[in-house]
Amino acid sequence: MDYLKSCWGPASPAGRPRRGSDATGRQDGLLWYKDGGQVVDGEFSMAVVQANNLLEDHSQVESGPLSTSEPGLQGTFVGVYDGHGGPETARYINDHLFNHLRRFASEHKGMSADVIRKAFRATEEGFISVVSDQWSVRPQLAAVGSCCLVGVVCSGTLYVANLGDSRAVLGRLVKGTGEVLAMQLSAEHNASYEEVRRELQASHPDDPHIVVLKHNVWRVKGIIQITRSIGDAYLKKPEFNREPLHSKFRLQETFRRPLLSADPAITVHQIQPTDKFIIFASDGLWEHLSNQEAVDMVQSSPRNGIARKLVKSAMQEAAKKREMRYSDLKKIDRGVRRHFHDDITVIVVFFDSNAMTAAAWSRPSVSLRGGGVPIPSNTLAPFSVPTELNNSY
Repeated sequence: MDYLKSCWGPASPAGRPRRGSDATGRQDGLLWYKDGGQVVDGEFSMAVVQANNLLEDHSQVESGPLSTSEPGLQGTFVGVYDGHGGPETARYINDHLFNHLRRFASEHKGMSADVIRKAFRATEEGFISVVSDQWSVRPQLAAVGSCCLVGVVCSGTLYVANLGDSRAVLGRLVKGTGEVLAMQLSAEHNASYEEVRRELQASHPDDPHIVVLKHNVWRVKGIIQITRSIGDAYLKKPEFNREPLHSKFRLQETFRRPLLSADPAITVHQIQPTDKFIIFASDGLWEHLSNQEAVDMVQSSPRNGIARKLVKSAMQEAAKKREMRYSDLKKIDRGVRRHFHDDITVIVVFFDSNAMTAAAWSRPSVSLRGGGVPIPSNTLAPFSVPTELNNSY
């Protein structure tokens, strides 16, 4: 397979990528979905179900030019941004991260882990600047943050970058048996893992209470489970751990170094002919399905609508755990629904050798964002969700 052409392909005859119509999805109650579409590297399926009063999961698929100045640099970008404390950080990432990535790819004249790392850093710095600018009128923005899972397919290489506990799982064919095995490509940053707690303790040797077991759940300073994020300024910069931020968010003691990190763990994976697809999903899916269960479902189902099928399966498991019918769960409105399951975002990308060997401009460019119940763009989420309810954060 000539994967190289999927990244460095000819521009369209006019020198610009062709635009397609893959820019909308469908809304069915709290479920938004785009059952199928083409990307430079193959096909994708995408679905989001809302549980919070305001959707805190934001997501996007971008396929086509990955650079602002190199029209031949083609590929696919996937982002899953699982917010907490409100939607503002996840929404900000959706608006800025991909643009930063394209800018740095132009400067470096190609895609690399360094380009992705710089895009994450610029996004973090940008949001912290917003928090600082809004401090006197919207201090609660300092307590809003987001996990950030990104996948980039370019030049036969798959880059997976992650902050937090969303997950990317590859489906790889075993030639001898015909099985498709799950292979997790993302590293998770959640204090429930012993190795993550050790990493935190090693980076804060002077703080014996950097991680605390509270209500049988390990949390950073007894507050938050994830250890890396975009945002959460009140846990990274002492100047935001004070009034006028509400007292329920403030730490009693000050700190000298950031308690959370915004440095992503990045995996660089050379795509093999046996790599069939990859699932990107927020932890709302993985709370109810194992890696292999999700991979088995994708492998045994038609591509079209598979993201929606995965979301439905997770919701069915959530209903079963509460001893209720799936049909009854679907009737529960946003806000109250959060007591039964989290917002869930799923994006499945299928690797297609035919697409990878075709001219990149022969497929439409895609710029698509996961949807939810429409809300005003300037809405600030209420800060009333108890920490114990949303126990991933």
